[in-house]
Amino acid sequence: MGAVPSTPRWGGELSQDTAEYLIGTFVGDKTFPLNSDYWQKLLELPFDLHWPAHRVEQACQAFARNNCSTRHLAKLLIHLTWCLQASLSTPDVQSVASIKAVNASYIASVFLKYSIEDLKSENLEDLNLSLDENEAIQHDIGKDESIINMVMHAILCYIGRVDISPKTYLLHHELLNFMLIAMSTQLLSGPSPGPNDVHPFIDAAMSEESSLVGLVVRKLLLNFITRPRTSSSASYTLLSEENRLGVLKRVGSAAANIVLLPLSYFVNSSVEASRSQLADSSINILLILIHYRKCILVESVKNSIAGVTSESLLKEETYFAENRYCKALENVRDVEFDRVDIEGNAHTGPLVRLSFASLFDTLGMCLGDETAVLLLYALVHGNSDFLEYVLVRTDIDTLLMPLLETLYDASRRTSNQIYMVLIILLILSQDSSFNASIHKLILPSVPWYQERLLHQTSLGSLMVIILIRTVKYNMSKMRDVYLHTNCLATLANMAPHVHRLSSYASQRLVSLFDMLSRKYAKLAELKNDKMQMSDSELKDDDKLPEDTSAELHIYTDFLRIVLEILNAILTYALPRNPEVIYAIMHRQEVFQPFRNHPRFNELLENIFSVLDFFNSRMDAQKLDGEWSVEKVLQVININCRFWRGDGMKMFTQLRFTYEQESHPEEFFIPYVWQLVISRSGFSFNPSSINLFPVELPVEVSFAAAEANTDQNIQLNVKEAVELSV
Repeated sequence: MGAVPSTPRWGGELSQDTAEYLIGTFVGDKTFPLNSDYWQKLLELPFDLHWPAHRVEQACQAFARNNCSTRHLAKLLIHLTWCLQASLSTPDVQSVASIKAVNASYIASVFLKYSIEDLKSENLEDLNLSLDENEAIQHDIGKDESIINMVMHAILCYIGRVDISPKTYLLHHELLNFMLIAMSTQLLSGPSPGPNDVHPFIDAAMSEESSLVGLVVRKLLLNFITRPRTSSSASYTLLSEENRLGVLKRVGSAAANIVLLPLSYFVNSSVEASRSQLADSSINILLILIHYRKCILVESVKNSIAGVTSESLLKEETYFAENRYCKALENVRDVEFDRVDIEGNAHTGPLVRLSFASLFDTLGMCLGDETAVLLLYALVHGNSDFLEYVLVRTDIDTLLMPLLETLYDASRRTSNQIYMVLIILLILSQDSSFNASIHKLILPSVPWYQERLLHQTSLGSLMVIILIRTVKYNMSKMRDVYLHTNCLATLANMAPHVHRLSSYASQRLVSLFDMLSRKYAKLAELKNDKMQMSDSELKDDDKLPEDTSAELHIYTDFLRIVLEILNAILTYALPRNPEVIYAIMHRQEVFQPFRNHPRFNELLENIFSVLDFFNSRMDAQKLDGEWSVEKVLQVININCRFWRGDGMKMFTQLRFTYEQESHPEEFFIPYVWQLVISRSGFSFNPSSINLFPVELPVEVSFAAAEANTDQNIQLNVKEAVELSV
């Protein structure tokens, strides 16, 4: 049978009750029927093997060769289903069935993962997850019933209906690991879902009733909130950690060590306790489920085209099936309130109830992690009740401070994380009460802001400072037009509601205009001179863009938005913002070159009306000695009382709203899986990944190359911003 015997050598002279023999027999060529005593021995025996990587590889290769005839993986999944059904009847008892379920889910995870990542074709039937025709059908298995549907239903029932306790922790943990591996078939497909993609385990999860889906979504969110942990040091060691076949870096404990779990395993909400493997797995699985899209051909195309490929299809020729997990997340409601829909509309699907307060606080604690940012985005974008709850919280800094710190630390963050944070801020800024409240919340200090000390600064002022800093960073590093647009759109939404903007924030706002105006002037000069200048006359930093006119048009729009922001503050909030007036007066020369510019003159009229008013008041003052900042501000404050806005031109307020791009799955599905691979310790053969580009040798870890792989994923959602006037 070649270099590796058909019955692995570790099964040779060993007792038939040892783990060595039982695992060796599982991957060997001898077939055991469903009702064989072998399965009881396999699932009841504690595993304490310490196999090096080459032996694990050998076992997986033997399994891949023999499973097509033995169908042992399919039979193991049936036994897992039966064990879970038995465990459901007595969930609070540490039963033999639950011990067997832990072992079954772990063994199935190991060999299913190897089978998925080493598939030689896109035909998932090669996984051999059905019984042989000669196998006697058990009374509780329908002849046409899918084993995949059976096991996923049993797993989701257990996760959704059984609470986590010291006696159930390990089984929950292993079932979540199994789900992660079973859904990893997505890694084999391209970034754009097509009708030929086959993801049997995810499709089985999608086919569940809405009531069960709601229970699962609630439990996954509760796991994220409660962050259950165990300090048990025992772990499965069937697979050594240094090889790529590991399910996770640290997998669940052996069944024999379940009794070692502590009675008190829930942790307090602290920075040290913020990491929970079960919570991390739960949020990963929730994100995978809510972003999954099942692509289906429209009936007319299905009937008229044979052998159609995903690449040849137009978007209009396919549609996506409803995602019940996404719908369930949209229907999450606060347990504290039983609010009836104002218009009496019935909700589609059952409501999922949990504590918004706990969810809010947990998100605030975890927003340094990209997965938590993605969850917050899904909630504020899709769940109107949670968005409303966030907007009425008086401690909105719980969420905003970690988001702003992420932007501040942009050089060490991924571009996708920055995009998601900016989209969340844009969504929040669409609400006028939010824009007003952030200026009333005073921060004693901002310890992570290093450029200068910020004492008694309003949250609104800090947000202005960080958004402008992000624009400056983008101009020097990323040069992404969409990032610019999001930052300026959020500032524009905030502008009419600015209250007591700090001196530093006001200076930054005027400096933003100066910075963009210099870029605009440079582009305008390049456009005028491009026909006269040769490439040899240009420095490397001054090379002409491919389309200077297009870039000039973009910066014209940016300058207009900044002028609109200044206009909105001066028109609607001038008496409340003396520092803004001072900053404009102090740098009034930066506005002069554009005073008669045909694209900007109308927007500058109001600014110069304000300058004329306050300059004349300054000139009227008889002053002994030099003007100081304090004296100038005193004059401004006094004359703000006499400001009536005479002659000011009223412009329609800019209002930017966020709209998701028509095919967001092309961004979110690869992004979620990239995070799963880089953050969870879940390893996958890089050569098998088609979902996003991976330019890594097998031995290089994903975690170490997170920043590099991120650059290969483009933001297809383009955080579409719509201007409403």
